[in-house]
Amino acid sequence: MKKLFCVLALLLVLPRAGAVSARAAVVIDADTGETLFEQNADSRLPMASTTKIMTTLVALGEGDLDRVYTVKPEYAAVEGSSMYLKAGETLSLRDTLYGLMLASGNDAAVAIAGECGGMTAFVGKMNAKAAELGLTDTHFDNPNGLPSDTHYTTAHELAKITAAALKDPVFRQIVSTKSCTVSGHALSNHNRLLSMYDGAIGVKTGFTRAAGRCLVSAAERNGRTIIAVTLNDPNDWNDHMEMLDAGFAQYSEVTLHKAGDTIANARVFGGDTASVPLAAKNTVTAYLLPGEKEKLQRVRYGEKICYAPVVKTAQAGSVEYRLGDCVLGRDTLVYGGESLLPAEEKSFVERIMERFRN
Repeated sequence: MKKLFCVLALLLVLPRAGAVSARAAVVIDADTGETLFEQNADSRLPMASTTKIMTTLVALGEGDLDRVYTVKPEYAAVEGSSMYLKAGETLSLRDTLYGLMLASGNDAAVAIAGECGGMTAFVGKMNAKAAELGLTDTHFDNPNGLPSDTHYTTAHELAKITAAALKDPVFRQIVSTKSCTVSGHALSNHNRLLSMYDGAIGVKTGFTRAAGRCLVSAAERNGRTIIAVTLNDPNDWNDHMEMLDAGFAQYSEVTLHKAGDTIANARVFGGDTASVPLAAKNTVTAYLLPGEKEKLQRVRYGEKICYAPVVKTAQAGSVEYRLGDCVLGRDTLVYGGESLLPAEEKSFVERIMERFRN
């Protein structure tokens, strides 16, 4: 009965297929890749300026973000949205990335490609990165998302690109910035969800007539991050807020351990007991999807042996709960057990004497 109730509850909050206005949509967990909702998520479609998520990911991999370059005339002559680069001005690659992701500068995209090996080589790196991520329905012809017959992705694969990019702290910092001024360029982020949605952390808008309105968003709540993608969606702001809400509604708080629970045992040498329990210092909870608790790996850090005398409640290492590479909970371990006396019940001299007697 309880299982049936949970299924019915999820049906009430999950968007139904066709319930969002997008031609294609998906919501995934950013850390595990688990799909929380999908609608035509594997259809190949143009993605407009959400292309720039991959542009930024590749540029970040080039390193040396603070190198300064001089803007060439061809960088400033690109059509469409712009950060308004001027031929002859100088700025850093880092500043250009802000212009790329906040103002959606097509000029910034061309400048980044030009300064990272040239247009042809850079687009090649974008496609190589897509292959590295295991994507089979994504292909780039340019770094800005301007229309091309062989420039496409899927909602699902664009979400995977975003998940990879969000692992980079510089990327996170850039896409979560609402406004800034870099090298004399005042920039405002086109992503209205940063102000409209609680927990939003980015990431990118896009529009061309061929692609329609495209949007990738990400949000964090209760230690979990989810990503929503819509392609060709005339109602993207509202759809994303509903999709994100429905995604977070699938998580529930689960107790991983309680304060005082024995997590492990350590072997004791030189004392009157062979082992000592290692107890959790705090109660630890995490927000999990159904079935995730059984997949958690508990990893203990610290020595597996100790030497008497052992002081009760002294720190004895730590424990983490992992789901793949994602750490969902951690705690300090302390020595426990009824036979151990608190530090204040034995003097320093008594403890030294005990060590010599043993």
